[in-house]
Amino acid sequence: MNHIFGLPATGIRPSALWARCGYNAGSSYGQLFLTSIYELKPAFQSLLRPLVRRMATAGISANGVTVTACLLSLVLGASLFAWPGAAWPLLVLPAFLIVRMALNAIDGMLAREHDQQTRLGGLLNELGDVISDAALYLPLALLPGLDSALIVLIVVLGIVGEMTGVMGQVLGGKRRYDGPMGKSDRAFVFGALALWAGLGGGLEPWADWLLALVAVLSVLMIVNRARAALAGEERA
Repeated sequence: MNHIFGLPATGIRPSALWARCGYNAGSSYGQLFLTSIYELKPAFQSLLRPLVRRMATAGISANGVTVTACLLSLVLGASLFAWPGAAWPLLVLPAFLIVRMALNAIDGMLAREHDQQTRLGGLLNELGDVISDAALYLPLALLPGLDSALIVLIVVLGIVGEMTGVMGQVLGGKRRYDGPMGKSDRAFVFGALALWAGLGGGLEPWADWLLALVAVLSVLMIVNRARAALAGEERA
């Protein structure tokens, strides 16, 4: 192997390798930050920006997009609950999670870039995210081959993580999105599991080990967000 994490295999400086893994030794709290899919958000927003401009011109509101994303999540979640193990809702879930990610980015861009920020919008955004996560992921606890307790635990940890992120604002700083295992990462894992199950793939026993890892990383995410919120540090 000639390269590790994009660095030459010979003469690797430990500090450079840690930096690629996300460790910021200069941070006041010295956290180990495993890079989150959230880091891709700026590029994703750039792709969506022309569409967002057209939506703003058409009079579509940020709050309307937020509510629509939540309602669609509830509908799909109800389908997953009503037909546990059926292929079609499981195969729809990964595609919908991508759509939901786009809608989440769109509502934020409409609010920030087109003068639609409101207190109600902030409330809808935070509540909509945790309600949607619960609606989409809890029904997966009914899938054969998945530990239902682990699914519930991950959903609860996700809610605690989002609350901890909001505390950054409450304490006078910025909303925290530190990883690992933020909202986008959870969507990737659950989407991949649903796709595999929908295609008829078996989930035992490896899926439970994966879910256990997700739970551990979720705890680390909560710790990272809490420490960053208390330190008052801001990430771009």
